[in-house]
Amino acid sequence: MGATPPPAGSDQASVSAASPTAAGPGSTFAAFVVDRAGDAVDAGVRTLVPDDLLPGEVLIRVRWSAVNYKDGMVTRPGNRVARLDRLIPGVDLVGTVLASDEPTIAVGQEVIAHGYDLGVAHHGGFAELARVPAAWVVPLPEGLTARRAATIGTAGFTAALSLHRLEHHGLEAARGPVLVTGASGGVGSLAVSLLASRGYRVVASTGKSSEHEYLLGLGAAQVIGRHDLVSASERTLGPERWAGAVDCVGGPTLSAVLRTLDYGAAVAASGLTGGNTFESTVYPFIVRNVSLIGIDTVQTPIGERRSVWDEMATAWPSPVLDGMVDDELGLDQLGPALDRILSGGVRGRMLVRPAP
Repeated sequence: MGATPPPAGSDQASVSAASPTAAGPGSTFAAFVVDRAGDAVDAGVRTLVPDDLLPGEVLIRVRWSAVNYKDGMVTRPGNRVARLDRLIPGVDLVGTVLASDEPTIAVGQEVIAHGYDLGVAHHGGFAELARVPAAWVVPLPEGLTARRAATIGTAGFTAALSLHRLEHHGLEAARGPVLVTGASGGVGSLAVSLLASRGYRVVASTGKSSEHEYLLGLGAAQVIGRHDLVSASERTLGPERWAGAVDCVGGPTLSAVLRTLDYGAAVAASGLTGGNTFESTVYPFIVRNVSLIGIDTVQTPIGERRSVWDEMATAWPSPVLDGMVDDELGLDQLGPALDRILSGGVRGRMLVRPAP
């Protein structure tokens, strides 16, 4: 719908856009900004004006965002994720349209934006205002509140897309247990609950023994330790254990999953908290016919994005979503929260409310 998204912004911190300017001349807003000079990074809350935002057809009053692993990565010195020297992070947002140059997007409409360049090469959701291309905007599905949409966010979209890809590959509940790694994190928590609600027998893998009850409460039939998974499968091929898997970890965990998938099964891989490289032989692929499916939610076409969001509106019961919220933060609390998500100290989701 609407215009094609513009190319990623330049390294300029401020790009004046002719429209929309509904925030009003002389108005200011708060934003969490990451300033980068070489390998040095300075991050904190800044006061900006609307002309500090990058071009786009839709101006949004941000009501909610959420903390994702990628948001933490852009604050690290020397990172290769951020593509602006001055960046407002926040790879997803939910808010209300203040102004729009796209006829199909109305002022006052509640909308969602995530993926594409948001929070990486285009200012993101950690601010009271955001301006984005119309082609990035998804209407908030009927029956879904803004807060719960933020709880789902990029993490829930990743979980849902992982299940879509696995089912397209042939996964069915009757085939056997499905493994979710990194299960207590945002993507993992939402994947456990989504799979369980579809009738799958879910085995949740976590490195945190304190989260077993939490994961059982989300619908996991069994909880295992991360080290149990890795140490049990050091051979070239381990025992066949999983009809499918959602891997949110990468690294040695992904290696272990590949060695223990059932014949013809697949793993949907979306994470790198355990490392961005993994070791494998060709044997899982040529002896057991397994498949490794990469999950990229950044460039998902807008039509598929809207369809998945419409499905997700009723995929999780409201009490389940509310129970996944680990913390609710203001902009001034983001610094420690971003450190926390990088260290693996988050259960479920941390929401951000830019304005009190």
